[in-house]
Amino acid sequence: MNNDIERVLYSQDDIKAACKRLAAEIATDYAGKKPLFIGVLKGVIFFMTDLMRELDMLTDMDFIDVSSYHGGTASTGEITLVHDVGTDIRGRDVILVEDILDSGRTLAYLQDRLMDRQPSSLKVCALLDKPEGRVVEAKADYVGFNVPNEFLVGYGLDYDEYYRNLPYVGVLKPDVYAK
Repeated sequence: MNNDIERVLYSQDDIKAACKRLAAEIATDYAGKKPLFIGVLKGVIFFMTDLMRELDMLTDMDFIDVSSYHGGTASTGEITLVHDVGTDIRGRDVILVEDILDSGRTLAYLQDRLMDRQPSSLKVCALLDKPEGRVVEAKADYVGFNVPNEFLVGYGLDYDEYYRNLPYVGVLKPDVYAK
């Protein structure tokens, strides 16, 4: 797998530092509260786990699973709900946790879906933000890193369900997905 990586953007140490920084920001903003973290599967699993380990506060968690890439390297624009949240979020402080904010379509879809359920508040925490990839307006409240408009894998991010288990975020060589 490592041979398929053009370059590493963020190492394990970079990611750990970002998780600590984001957790400190969240802990300050939610002091005295018990926020519900909703992770967007599958890519968020490593980030959400490491982020929550850095929080010294009472939290709850749930997951939602949507798909928009369907095996390609760019969002198809068609969002499919695979698994919905099981927790009642009415009146709750919710933090939606994403691995990457790219086109913005998935985030806009999820925000609309969750706001219909009347949470007390809804904020977004993304490890990676790719502003150049936006096709709809979308913004994260907490961002680990701004990234270039390249195809990234590792630390939960995949290409055709592979590379998620790399311990870093890297740029996938174009010849890998051009095949």
